[in-house]
Amino acid sequence: MPGPEHIRGHLDELRSRILRVAAIVGAVAVFAMTFHAEPFGAWGVTLYYPVPDPLDNIAAQVTAHMRHDLVPPGVQLIQTSPGQAFFAQVYVAALLALLAAMPAVARECVAFLRPALREREVRAGRAILLPSVGLFAGGCAMAYLLVIPYILEFLYRYGESAGLLTFLNVIDFVVFVLQFLLAFGISFQLPLAMYAVSASGAVDSGYWLRNARYAVIA
Repeated sequence: MPGPEHIRGHLDELRSRILRVAAIVGAVAVFAMTFHAEPFGAWGVTLYYPVPDPLDNIAAQVTAHMRHDLVPPGVQLIQTSPGQAFFAQVYVAALLALLAAMPAVARECVAFLRPALREREVRAGRAILLPSVGLFAGGCAMAYLLVIPYILEFLYRYGESAGLLTFLNVIDFVVFVLQFLLAFGISFQLPLAMYAVSASGAVDSGYWLRNARYAVIA
């Protein structure tokens, strides 16, 4: 049975890895809150370079794009108390930071668990680093392009049919969007979880096929 020193060593390692991930997330979030993405053309392609601008920052630009792409016609996005727009941008910056830090999160998780894993499991963990980012981004894209616009438009039609003025609080809007983005991004990790469990030898690949009907019902 591991002694207190052994457990303390694992806890210290876990803390250091969490701090590294938190530092990356914090750095990206601060960058998104303090810099503006300025467009410029090069070789017929629109590129961006960062310019210091805490007011019209990257998070504010993303929020403006979300309003343009997702808020139904006739619905006004409003701020009803001081600071709501600021905190909405903080939430957006946190999501951008989470997306940027996903490779680091996966790498730190694999590195922390490596002593307890077999070589085959370590290789499987490394193999899912990049796909995890792609699948998370794919889930977010599906929610952003296909799901959220139709849900918001469907729900706000009830207010229009009743002759109501339709407004949407910026905090409620951002939280609603982020919840869907995270839910779809995480749900798209299911294939990787299935691959990791199969690669570890806990179940064979045919197990998923035999029980696919339960996944459909869920």
